[in-house]
Amino acid sequence: MTEPDDAELPDLEAGRLLFAQACAFAAAAAAATQVPASKLPEVAFAGRSNVGKSSLVNALTGRNTLARVSQTPGRTRQLNFFALAGRLMLVDLPGYGFAKAPKGEIRAWTQLLREYLGGRANLRRVCLLIDARHGVKPSDLEFMDLLDETAVSHQLVLTKADKITPAESEERRREFAELARRGALHPRLIATSAHTGAGIALLRAELAALALPAAIA
Repeated sequence: MTEPDDAELPDLEAGRLLFAQACAFAAAAAAATQVPASKLPEVAFAGRSNVGKSSLVNALTGRNTLARVSQTPGRTRQLNFFALAGRLMLVDLPGYGFAKAPKGEIRAWTQLLREYLGGRANLRRVCLLIDARHGVKPSDLEFMDLLDETAVSHQLVLTKADKITPAESEERRREFAELARRGALHPRLIATSAHTGAGIALLRAELAALALPAAIA
């Protein structure tokens, strides 16, 4: 998958420096009333169950156990907040699209996400993770509709990009081009691999541009 021209790249060094600093669990919320008050800009990570959200958060921060990695789809059932260097809050959202979860739990997760996305003034972006092997699914499109409704800027991030062929990579790019007309969609698609580290530096740089400046943090 072709990366952007160097002239278009965000500051990779700023991203490296930010994500090399302390990052720690800050809070968990299973209901809207439990969402912590915060003035930090926030970046949330969303995606289908087992898409690799926790693995990506761990890869970004260079900490293998910061976010829990589970082989059981639907394990994350709350919003988990991680404070990064007093400049940025990372939020791991519950996975969606796991039909085997009890309907009552699915309704509760959906309501929690709607309230968080619609009412979080300091939410700067949602990184919407897509499994590179499978591409965009109907549940992803439904979540993108929700992000459009709540006017939340979102960026597609491919996970497990080391597991696809060049032909599959090109197919993912065609899918992205078809979605580009969505108003709240960020124009850059980033392909990542928590295993090889591909794309991690670029995503760090993208997110560092949303953080508080170091001088006033």
